[in-house]
Amino acid sequence: MKTLILIRHAKSDWPENTEDLDRPLAQSGINEAEKMAKYFLDKEIKIDYFLASPATRTVETCEIFSKHYEKSFETAEKLYHPSEKNVLSVIFSLDDENDSVALFSHNNGISNFANSLTDEIIHFPTCGVAIYNIDCEQWSEFENASKKIVAFYKPNSI
Repeated sequence: MKTLILIRHAKSDWPENTEDLDRPLAQSGINEAEKMAKYFLDKEIKIDYFLASPATRTVETCEIFSKHYEKSFETAEKLYHPSEKNVLSVIFSLDDENDSVALFSHNNGISNFANSLTDEIIHFPTCGVAIYNIDCEQWSEFENASKKIVAFYKPNSI
């Protein structure tokens, strides 16, 4: 059994003359990510591996989670404005030693991907988190494996 955790970046800022890729988190986004990361630790939600879009706001969100979990993280270009196909290719490339993986990405791609997994429709707010159980032993089996959403969290509801 594998666990896939999809996380939308926390609330970002819109500084003048800043490219989309370079937009940082707003203070409220930092607070959201801190709150969610602490909540996950308190709930003992296991995360073996962290992978983020290279966008600044997504990296900063992932850094907060990985700091709390005392783990490093990596980035994947395919998680920046991802298509469903790009997210799948990232999942297929995951190391099977990691049973629980958190992917940090953006809307609309993360919502579209989540909505392709089960019949439950999800719209991710900033720092929204969906957790899925995937009935497979290897990430390469993900596409044909049975998937079940086991939790959906919003920062304003925890």
